[in-house]
Amino acid sequence: MDTVAELTIVRHGQSVANVAFAEAHAQGVAAHGLTGRDADIPLSPLGWRQATRLGRWLATQPADQRPDHVVCSPYRRARQTWNRVADTVAALGVTPARADLDERLVDRLMGDLELLTPLMIAERFPAEAARLAADGLYAYRPPGGETFDDVTARVRAALVDLHRHHAGRRVWVVAHDAVVVAVRHVLEDLSFTELDAILATTPIANTSLTRYAHTRGRLDLVGFAVVPPSP
Repeated sequence: MDTVAELTIVRHGQSVANVAFAEAHAQGVAAHGLTGRDADIPLSPLGWRQATRLGRWLATQPADQRPDHVVCSPYRRARQTWNRVADTVAALGVTPARADLDERLVDRLMGDLELLTPLMIAERFPAEAARLAADGLYAYRPPGGETFDDVTARVRAALVDLHRHHAGRRVWVVAHDAVVVAVRHVLEDLSFTELDAILATTPIANTSLTRYAHTRGRLDLVGFAVVPPSP
């Protein structure tokens, strides 16, 4: 089957939710002050700087190592990440790749638990907190939300279309850590238990790259959660 020549999944830059959740956890409090939808969460000031650094790094890469095409999650933080990368690349005299949006590359849908910290879930939905503990992170389905099998199903369909429409090309996907996990599950046939063990030692950092190259008739992992050096 024809496939893309290279596939790189980029996690978005740090978001204001990444900051708020980390601060709430460090302080041992439930509330984080966020309102609105997860899809509308923007980058933090550090996230903008991370995306700028990624753009500067990308502009230094040889033409045959830059993406031919980009597919982006429609979530605000992912779009902002690629837009800043593209603007930075263009300002340095390099033409950025064209980008499309794909709804199948959004973050895991948490339904009624969207943007809730673990302590908020325990306080507001104690039965769901107990079910999450019993089912485990990957098998648990929040009310109105997704299991990781659901995430994998839509990511798998998106990958099929990438191969069909961009065979032989270098493609970047700008999305979320859940999408990175789903891609590794699909392309490497890793179980969620195996992936959980990997993530315990190698978290998927903001603006990190997970790269696959077409070798031996298939896509092989050549780098996982690698943050490019500052140029």
